[in-house]
Amino acid sequence: MVAAEEATAGGAGPSANMAVSVTIRVLFFGLLKDITGCAEERLEVQDGSTLADVFEHYAERHPRLRQAGRSIVLAANQQFAERAQAVKEGDEIAFLPPVSGGTGPYTHVIEDPAGHFFALTREAIEPGALRRLLQPEDGAIVLFEGVVRNNTGGRRTRFLDYECYEAMAVKVMAEIGRAIAAAHRISRIAMVHRLGRMEIGEASVVIVVTSPHRAAAFEAALEGINRLKKLVPVWKKEHFEDGEVWVEGDWDASVAGR
Repeated sequence: MVAAEEATAGGAGPSANMAVSVTIRVLFFGLLKDITGCAEERLEVQDGSTLADVFEHYAERHPRLRQAGRSIVLAANQQFAERAQAVKEGDEIAFLPPVSGGTGPYTHVIEDPAGHFFALTREAIEPGALRRLLQPEDGAIVLFEGVVRNNTGGRRTRFLDYECYEAMAVKVMAEIGRAIAAAHRISRIAMVHRLGRMEIGEASVVIVVTSPHRAAAFEAALEGINRLKKLVPVWKKEHFEDGEVWVEGDWDASVAGR
C-alpha cells in the first residue's frame, strides 16, 4: 500500500478510483544510513499504509534491510512503534539499527522539577559539573564513566564516532532515569551521552546518582547504564587501523521485534 495511486483522468470529484496519499519523513541511522545511502527522505504513501508497508517499501529497494529486519526497530514521531501502526500525514518515521550496546555545551537537555538531568553533547563531558545534584541529605554519589578503549577483539582502535536519533534519545534517557528513580531509594540521577568523534580515553557516557546510602546509588547507576545501552537509539562506528565497522548490539526485549 505504499505507492500512492494517481487519480484517474476525467473525474469531477472524489471517487473510488482516486487514492488519497500522505507524505511522511523517513530517517535512517548508523548502519542503515550506509545501506540506504541517505540519512532522510520524503516518502509519499497511500492513506492507510502502515509502518510494515513502509519497511517493505525500503526492503524491496535494499535487500540488506530485510536480512536485518528482526533487529531493526521502527519509531514514529520519536516513540517506539508497532509495525501495524498506521502512518499519518507529516509523520516522522525512523529506522533504528541495533543499539551499540539544549543550552551551554548540550545539544538537547531535559531537566525536571525533581532535579534529574538528561542531556546530549558534542563536547567533552565534565562529570564534576554534575556534583550539583548532591543534596544535604545525601550520603553517597556514584559516578560511572564509559570511556573509549584502545582495542576490540585484538584489533587496535583509533577512535570512535557516535551518532543518535537526538530528539528521541534524550526523551528515552529521561524515561529510563525517572523509572529508576521511582524504583530505587535515590535522590537524583543524571545521564549525559556524548556524540561525534571520541579519542582513546575520552568519556562517551556519564551517569551520576546521588542518594542517602551507597547501595541504592550503586544499583541505580548499574541499572542506568545497562538500560541505556539497550534502549537509547545511539550507535557507534569503531575506526580501526585496518578498517571501520558499525558496532551492533541487541535491543531490549521490550522493543525488539516490533
